[in-house]
Formats: sequence, C-alpha cells, structure tokens
Amino acid sequence: MDNFFKDTPDFKFHLEHPIVQKIVKLKERNFKESEHYDYAPLNHEDAIDTYGKVLEIVGEICAETISPNAESVDIEGPHILNNEVVYAKGTTADYKALYDAGLIGMGLPRKYGGLNFPLLPYVMAAEMVARADAGFANIWGLQDCAETIYEFGSEEQREKYLPRFNRDGVTAAMVLTEPDAGSDLQAVKLKATFDENEQIWRLNGVKRFITNGDADISLVLARSEENTTDARGLSMFIYDRSAHAVEVRHLEKKLGIKGSPTCELVFKNAPAELVGKERFGLIKYVMALMNSARLGVGAQSVGIADAAYREALKYAEERAQFGKYILNFPAVYEMLTNMKIKIDALRSLLYETTSFVDISKAYEDAMNERKLESEERSEMKHYMKLANVFTPLIKMTASEACNKIAYDSLQIHGGTGFMSDFPIERIYRDARITSIYEGTTQLQTIAAIKGVTTGVFLEQIKVYESEVSDENGILKKLLQEMTIDFETISKKVIEQSNIPLLDFHSRRLVEMAGNIIMGYLLVLNNQRDTKFSKSAKLYVNLVKSENKEKYDYIANFEAENLELYKVTEAKINVEVEETEEA
Repeated sequence: MDNFFKDTPDFKFHLEHPIVQKIVKLKERNFKESEHYDYAPLNHEDAIDTYGKVLEIVGEICAETISPNAESVDIEGPHILNNEVVYAKGTTADYKALYDAGLIGMGLPRKYGGLNFPLLPYVMAAEMVARADAGFANIWGLQDCAETIYEFGSEEQREKYLPRFNRDGVTAAMVLTEPDAGSDLQAVKLKATFDENEQIWRLNGVKRFITNGDADISLVLARSEENTTDARGLSMFIYDRSAHAVEVRHLEKKLGIKGSPTCELVFKNAPAELVGKERFGLIKYVMALMNSARLGVGAQSVGIADAAYREALKYAEERAQFGKYILNFPAVYEMLTNMKIKIDALRSLLYETTSFVDISKAYEDAMNERKLESEERSEMKHYMKLANVFTPLIKMTASEACNKIAYDSLQIHGGTGFMSDFPIERIYRDARITSIYEGTTQLQTIAAIKGVTTGVFLEQIKVYESEVSDENGILKKLLQEMTIDFETISKKVIEQSNIPLLDFHSRRLVEMAGNIIMGYLLVLNNQRDTKFSKSAKLYVNLVKSENKEKYDYIANFEAENLELYKVTEAKINVEVEETEEA
C-alpha cells in the first residue's frame, strides 16, 4: 500500500499556502527556539521540510500498520478485564507505532516534550489516520486534551501531565456526557466536592458514551457549585487513572468505530484537580475543547470520505459488467467524479478553517509572553470570529458529505459492498457517527447560522471574490450570482424577525454559504495549481443547482406552514406518559 502522505499531493499543496508563513512565524516565535532546541526549525523552509518529513512518517505508519490492522480491530474490538479497558491487539500495535515515532502530543511546546507543531500538519496527520482506521483516529486524536491542559491548566499541572504524552505515550479522554445530559451539557450532574481535610476535589457520579473512557488522563466536566442547574455551576477537572477510583461499568456495543472503546463510567469519590477557575468548565474550557474536537471530526470525515472514494474507484476499475468495466458507465463515473470534487472542496475548507484556528490560537499563546500590538490584537479577533463559525461549518458539512460519499461508494460496490468481504462495509458503518458526536449536525447549524446572521460568511466570501483573477471570470460570475441569491434570501428570512422560521431554514442557509465558500476556495486553488481546474468548474456548476433549489424552497415557503410541521402527536404521547407516571 502506498504511503498515505505521498499518495495525496493535496497535503503538500495546502502546506504551501501563503497564510502558512504567518502561522509558522507566530508558532515558532520568529524561530527563536532554534537557539535552545537543536530540532527546532531555523526558518520557514526548514519548518515546512520538518512537517513534510514527519507527515511522511505518519503516512507510512498508516499504510503499513494502521490500515492493515483495521479489519481485525473491527472484529476483535476492546474488552474489560479487571476493571480496565483492554484494546484490540491491532489498536495496541497502532498506538505503539505512533508512540515510537514520537507522534503523541505533537502539538505541545518543546519544553513539555512536544514538537510544537501548528494545527495544520496535526490535522493532516489526523486525516490520514482516519482514512486508515476511523475508530483508531479517536484514540490518537484525543491528545487534544493535552492542548486544553496547556491552554488552561496551571504551570504545575502542565509540568506534571504534559511531558507524559510524548515520554510515556499516555492516552486521554473528554469525560462530558451523562445518561441525562447528551448534547445539553448544562444538565451535567456529576458532583465535584472539595475535601477540606485533604485539600483535594472529589468526583462522584456517572458518565456515559465516553470515547476512550478508561484513558490515563481524563478531563471531566462536573458540577462544583451546589444548588445550580445551569452552565455557571460547572467546572473542569483532571482525573488520573492511577487513582483507581472509577469503575468501568459497561462497554457500548456499536454500529461502527468498534476499535474505539465507548464506556460508561462510575466515579466513586475520585480525586481530581481543578483546571483553571471554578464555574468556567463549560462556558470556556469545554467550548475550546469542543472546537478542537469538531475540527478533529472534520478531519476524520474527510479521511473517511477519501477512503470510501478510493475503495469505490478501485472496485469500479476492476469490476466488469455487460462487457466493460463499470468505471465506463456514466451513472458510475458521475458518482465517482462528484465524490472526488466534493473531497477536494471539503479538504480546502478543512485547511482554511484550520488556518483560522491556528492564527487565533498562536496570538492567544503569544499573549502569555508579551502584550500584543494593536494590529495584532485586531487580527486575532478577526481570525477568532472566522474560526467560531467556520469550525461548525466544516464539522457539519464534512460529516454529512462523508456519509453520502460512503453511501455512494457502497452503492458502486453493489451487493458485494453489503458483505464484510470489502472494506467499504466497515467504512460505511464508521461514517455514520461523524454527523452525531461532538455535536450533531443540527447543533452545528445553530452555531454556524451566526455566520449568516452576523454577516461573517458574506464578508469572507467578498474577500475571496476580490482575490479571483480575470482568467477565472466565468466561474467568478457564477459564484457572484450565487452570492446575490444567498444575500437576498438570507436577508428576507432575517428581516422577518421570526426565530422559529430562521431555525427552520438555518441549515439551508448555512449550506448555501458553505457551497459558495468552497466554490471560491477551489477557484483560488486553481490559480495556484491548475490541477484543480476540473474540480473548480464541476463543483461550482454542481452547487449552483443545489443553491438554486434551496433558494426556491425558502422563497416560496409561507411562514404559517411552520405549524404544519409540528409533530403534535408525539408531544401528546409524552404528556400522557408523564401523567401515567405521576
């Protein structure tokens, strides 16, 4: 199997984007660390070369270890032994391969044993790992928790926990969800109380659906303030598994991503350390953690989509029907081409979003050492504003597209795709969770609609428009027409000041904006490399028709018809059940 980095030239292309110079310069603090670490880059070219070499190692491990192990991991899965989660043999081998290569905690500062990589190469690595095995991507990707400890933990906590990632290869988990608190994290009840005698926090309660729940280091959301029921009573804590104060009560049996253990945990007077300040657990720390997780699911979705496309293409090139390979049937090559152009568009949006997050985080980090200049502070706010709406956009868009691409790939396989003889059966099952966890598509829409109502998406679209050269005039004109339609219809909805109506149309409006943004990104890619010419042309024409359909639906929708959509019977049934229970 080919190296996953080498067989995807797009990675190198996106690493060479002009904005990456700003990212690297900020992350490397003008390359001052080369004076203290012999492996720190001397200049931009040296940094890009380092990223490429490390990503090549990731690509090799994905091709030679993780991908070949994926099937056996899916069959074996994890199990509980003596109150501990034991990974499948292949999972253990996968993690060891990345650990031996020094790829745990790769985004952490060098003083804590990390490589000090920006998010951009890390997200590229995450995409490759997900393409190899989506379930394993969750385990490896939870090193994001280390970034949260670095951002919000005390220096004592940083020195205590962060070096363990690279040095010891520890695993991590986000312990947020509870039986009665799924997407609504404000409803978290797990109790945190301060033990005055031992001067330590204690955690008691149950958590459910916890990915990699029996990890070495866990970030736990708990209610620290008595007599509270909302987000203001929640704090974040670090729990170290070596305390042996948590029961792994249950491992969930799942449709997909079977190698990744999903646990129900019971905290029994578990000792824990407060992260940052009390009451900021959800409103600040978890929100930051979730943004990273959403970016991670965006990468995972693109990786799964790429895996599905490659399997479909391979099968179509080898499967003959009616005297010719099915690749030559229009019904099939249309599906394959649409998969490819959508992946090109999604990958462009993924790394555009990652760049926005990278710059805003780099400025935030710099504030710990110096006062930002006025221009820098304005720039930080600008990129934060973009990151806050582009992050839910990529999570929503990529996860939904990933499911469609996996669906179409299985369709191309026909009946054989429904059997476990081909990888697409596992890929198809793995894809389904992406639009559910770390915030469902419906919740991402709620976050992303702010990009419509505040005009952030439209402002950025205008920026892209200004960068398109005359040679791409035809595509620019099509995108300008789409932008006018988007601006017109979104204004019509917003001006009605009808919140339920806005909520009802929000997904359509966000998808319209996303289609235009990705169209422009592909056109701008084409200006840097003509290999994107086909994708840009076909994608813009494809989404123009999609946006027209959404425009017509919204334009002809009568607000009073909202009442017809309300499922009153379900509400009545709930009320009846509650009455019977009473």
